[in-house]
Amino acid sequence: MKANEQFLGKDSTFWAYVKLISEQLGYSQRGQNGLRVYPIHDVINKLATLEINIEPNIIEEVVDYLNYRAMYLTNHVKDLFMNKDTAKEEFRRLALYHTDNDFTCSLPLNKQKHEKRDYAYFTGIVNIITEQTLRRHALANELTYGEHIVFDDDPRSLSYIFDEDNKLVGALSRRFDGAYPSTRNPLAIWEIKEYYYTTTFGSRIADGVYETQLDGFELNEISRETGRDVKHIYFIDDYNTWWTMGRSFLCRVFDMLHKGLVDEVICGREVLSRWQEVLEELLLEEVAQR
Repeated sequence: MKANEQFLGKDSTFWAYVKLISEQLGYSQRGQNGLRVYPIHDVINKLATLEINIEPNIIEEVVDYLNYRAMYLTNHVKDLFMNKDTAKEEFRRLALYHTDNDFTCSLPLNKQKHEKRDYAYFTGIVNIITEQTLRRHALANELTYGEHIVFDDDPRSLSYIFDEDNKLVGALSRRFDGAYPSTRNPLAIWEIKEYYYTTTFGSRIADGVYETQLDGFELNEISRETGRDVKHIYFIDDYNTWWTMGRSFLCRVFDMLHKGLVDEVICGREVLSRWQEVLEELLLEEVAQR
């Protein structure tokens, strides 16, 4: 899921109206498994009750965005999300490839207990596809994977930015779930949010969305001050969590994408095709900059 360029670069007024209208009229309609579409007369009437002096041109553009958000998430994103069983099946298939080809990336366990204890399926999928793509690139360019080309599948430190003179010029506040090529001058960092065992949409999930927004602000600040561009990828999965229970937060993620706080959001089974493409684009950019 990438941002629509039509809605990038909007100012704080635009996003204030997006939040206000979403809150006042709701993200979805009660009893319906979908997102709300906003007739402009409903929006204007609601704002009138709040005694807000509005600019019609801004409101028209905001309503266009809100309805685009509802359409895109419903028609193009909803069915990308996997459930636990589907994610497990895809992971098992890739895990065999991991074993047969002597891959070295980690396949971490989830944080569940007892009978729910198993591999972190989505994280494993991301790690395997990352190593697979980097190995192919290494082979095609006469490089050695693990020596000339690597990635960090389990960062144990913060990410730091150094300039050409090896002076520290930036640092991020949180550890991520992956970095390429490492947490020292990363070209890309990513977070993975898989919630296959979640039964209620709680504060832990909401806090994760807000933390990602703060990461985005930090990355944008570092980019402005240093000229270093670090791609910020956000992986999310579980149909029940993000669609059945958390559609309003999925909308917030969509807003975050269009505010430029993440570069791309990869949802569910989209990882099986899109993540390789993102990595290949990144590798081409890296080669071009040498």
